[in-house]
Amino acid sequence: MKYLILFLILLPTLVSAAESTCFGTTANGRLQGGLQLPASGPNFESYSATAQMVGRVYVHSSVRDIMLASYKSLETDLPDKVFKYAETGFAQGGQFKPHKTHRNGLSVDFMVPVVDAQGLSVHLPTHPLNRFGYDIEFTGRGEYGQLSIDYEAMGAHLVSLHKEAKRRGYDLWRVIFDPQLQPYLFKSKHGEYLRQNMQFSKKPSWVRHDEHYHVDFKIPCDAYF
Repeated sequence: MKYLILFLILLPTLVSAAESTCFGTTANGRLQGGLQLPASGPNFESYSATAQMVGRVYVHSSVRDIMLASYKSLETDLPDKVFKYAETGFAQGGQFKPHKTHRNGLSVDFMVPVVDAQGLSVHLPTHPLNRFGYDIEFTGRGEYGQLSIDYEAMGAHLVSLHKEAKRRGYDLWRVIFDPQLQPYLFKSKHGEYLRQNMQFSKKPSWVRHDEHYHVDFKIPCDAYF
């Protein structure tokens, strides 16, 4: 019994110390030892409780560490802003419909941060009727009803992710975001940093990527087999 009690005490430490192994590429790969993202934190939440239950929010352990450290730093830098992550992948990676990537734990979708008509940071609404946010269409410079994309918060989030990745010896491979909306992001105070340190999509993707931005992390992976 005493060994069982000791194991239960040490279990959180053992889990947090677990490291994942990715194989292949984001478009053709798999994941070993993927970790599930927490449903929420002081300044962030998942796009769907259902997605949590069915296992659609697993990532590589290093991606999880980078994401959570980023959110933590943003608590201090932008205490009035809230963020929401979306699809990531399965615990073992592999095909992740309807996405063409998200197969080895290094791909994460983030819903764009938005402000309401009063300029307050709020979560983009994500529910079954709008396909958990993926059916939302922004117009003009990034408007959806009374909501507008918060490019300053989005830029700060990407900069934070990049700095946390570099601090661990990794990087961001690319960011996919609607090319028509990118100029407004680059006009934010973080624009020059983003241009110099990140590779953004140049052409429209097979889906628009206006309600979310897709980030691929650059972390070494083993050969896919």
